[in-house]
Amino acid sequence: MVHQYQLNGYNIVLDTCSGGIHVVDEVAYDIIAMFQDHSPDEIVAAMLEKYGQRPDVTEQDLRDCIADVEALKNAGKLFTPDTFADMAGTFKERSGDVVKALCLHVAHTCNLNCAYCFASQGKYHGDRALMSFEVGKQALDFLVAHSGHRRNLEVDFFGGEPLMNWDVVKRLVEYARSIEQEKGKNFRFTLTTNGVLIDDEVIDFCNREMSNVVLSLDGRKEINDRTRVDYAGNGSYDRIVPKFQKLVEARGGKNYYMRGTFTHANPDFTKDLFHMADDLGFTELSMEPVVCAPDDPAALTPEDLEVVKEQYEILAKDMLRREKEGKPITFYHYMLDLTGGPCVYKRISGCGSGTEYMAVTPWGDLYPCHQFVGEENYKLGDIWNGVTNTKLREEFRSCNAYARPECADCWAKLYCSGGCAANAFHATGSIRGVYEAGCELFRKRIECAIMMKAAEAAGEA
Repeated sequence: MVHQYQLNGYNIVLDTCSGGIHVVDEVAYDIIAMFQDHSPDEIVAAMLEKYGQRPDVTEQDLRDCIADVEALKNAGKLFTPDTFADMAGTFKERSGDVVKALCLHVAHTCNLNCAYCFASQGKYHGDRALMSFEVGKQALDFLVAHSGHRRNLEVDFFGGEPLMNWDVVKRLVEYARSIEQEKGKNFRFTLTTNGVLIDDEVIDFCNREMSNVVLSLDGRKEINDRTRVDYAGNGSYDRIVPKFQKLVEARGGKNYYMRGTFTHANPDFTKDLFHMADDLGFTELSMEPVVCAPDDPAALTPEDLEVVKEQYEILAKDMLRREKEGKPITFYHYMLDLTGGPCVYKRISGCGSGTEYMAVTPWGDLYPCHQFVGEENYKLGDIWNGVTNTKLREEFRSCNAYARPECADCWAKLYCSGGCAANAFHATGSIRGVYEAGCELFRKRIECAIMMKAAEAAGEA
């Protein structure tokens, strides 16, 4: 399968199954578009009719170009057949029941009342609760016991707002560190926070123990304070921005992300990203489209989606400019490694939710990921008895880039691995459904990311 597109002056040809990316001139671009369905003579005639007035385009040049395309095809770099379909159902089976990561919901409560919160202000459609140390300790023991030969284990502290259960977070990190050597494991911790409770102790601890910190900010003050408010209706921007800046400055180059959500109120989200970069000094950025019911006031409209796709192009071009000026920023969705990136296993099987990765509630229940918590039909088991809903786990195990008929002809399926199961569920009621708006935006992001790599390769970034 071949995908062709033009962006920022580049003619890009992507061969889906080989991963080959070709940046070509306009004549070769048109020849490739005709190659599969037309004879060489038909292609030459069409090209001479279109480009015949150009002295640098002769019949021999065209036939040489056709031969080059044929050579790329024979080398498995263009029009490569899809040989992965038969493997799709077996990849996750090979990993058995190994668990490599947990999302610990240490707090099902929050000190903010964000309008678009998928977790119902941290309650996940249930009761407010804080995870006890005993439950958290059992969760870590469950992870170690089910991690097989994996040495590196991931643990995310999540909520609600995890800083509302800060002492337990610290004790769990201390416990994990105390068993690393004995168990032959290495824990990597991440904390996601709205920032309200950040203080010097939190900063020092996070910068010492957390491999990554995700900081929630929606950008400009007027945008952030439209939705990210406390229970009295007061915006959070002025309280959290100085704390975020202090934490990042003290972090000394360790990983962090400013993580925002854009809604119907700001489909022009690059203004928020540029505000965070230029006015606030943050360089590691992520902005996610809101996922909510279509009738929610925050929901993106079809008109918004067109604006958002344009914004992705604006962002990509601006990031190239910044790179050239020696002032780069990172955008999470444009992080694309074309040489040592995800293996075939990951390209086909996806994030591992419900198999390698699970979420743990304050009571110790297991769910496929944080976005399924509170959906009782998606409870996998608990941290004492393990996965007891094996039928559900098998359903997630079979969820991959080839599990959805709608993905069959999609050029991006080996970049999204079939998409997010949670987004599919919330949009369609099935983890094998397709969240069409999300697919549309994902394809645009990948086009932009590949274009940026083309610019880098050409020395133009």
